[in-house]
Amino acid sequence: MASVALVGASGYTGQETLDRVLAHPDFALHALGSDSLAGRDATALDPRLNRNGGRRAPVFIPNEYALDSGADLTFLCLPHEEAAALRPPRGVVIDLSGAHRFGDPAVYPQWYGFEHPRPAELPSWSYGLPELQAPEGRWIANPGCYATAALLALGPIRDVIDPESVVIDAKSGISGAGRELKASSHAGFVLENVSPYRVGRHQHSPEIAQALGFPVCFVPHLLPVRRGLIATCYVKALEPDLRERLEAAYAESHVVSVLPEDMHPELAHVQGTDAAELAVYDDAQSGRTVIVCALDNLGKGAAGQAVQNANLVFGFPEEHGLRLSGVLV
Repeated sequence: MASVALVGASGYTGQETLDRVLAHPDFALHALGSDSLAGRDATALDPRLNRNGGRRAPVFIPNEYALDSGADLTFLCLPHEEAAALRPPRGVVIDLSGAHRFGDPAVYPQWYGFEHPRPAELPSWSYGLPELQAPEGRWIANPGCYATAALLALGPIRDVIDPESVVIDAKSGISGAGRELKASSHAGFVLENVSPYRVGRHQHSPEIAQALGFPVCFVPHLLPVRRGLIATCYVKALEPDLRERLEAAYAESHVVSVLPEDMHPELAHVQGTDAAELAVYDDAQSGRTVIVCALDNLGKGAAGQAVQNANLVFGFPEEHGLRLSGVLV
């Protein structure tokens, strides 16, 4: 059993991580941090948390106290710049922000808009995408949601595709932008609308390039839905049978499935889960292969992946605490 502290638990990723921690057979919640909700119980975040197996809902404490609580495992669910400034606490730390995804501090001014305050520590953080790059050590950087979808689609085949051919057209629900209100998250902007954003400037671009070993054309879009993400990746294959390579890569996975040829990934299949679906198509007219990945940006794209990483670090079964099935509607 591992004791767990959550820091910044009042955001979407914090709420989702809390839900999985409370249901995890090998985790015991030790400290629940939120500066905005300190002193209130977790039902202030979600009234459903009072149905916690008959137990009283946990009470929020300031983030500073949660950090210093001495937990075996700490999930950081803070904005990028806040997470970057923290001295990591004892035990295992899994950062759901982008503050520690790069070993090179020069990435942060260009792509995140701030100078990293603890650059010497960056090489000590490992990037944890369990299916492709298992977490190592005590400090784990959780991948971004778009990067997760793109890398699940392309990681196992990166050596047999033309790097200059890769185009990633990705679309995500509004929760990917976080809980803080922005002009682009107003209902009047989002509803009945689909729009690209941060084209050529999105922080997941260098993350994808770092993992693949080459840059790609990546264009994110905002969907008028709460959650879910779908990435359509266009590539030219250097060798045949990309489907066979992907099927082999995920044959033993509890989380990622390659769908049969007559099925298509859908947001409805993955929303509210920690699973990911892949499909592979050959476009004979263009000579390209199309790989599509669907996942929940708050699940496999954030909280579910963080729990999956924690399971691997502690030696727990990889699927413990994860939501791996959904209901079709």
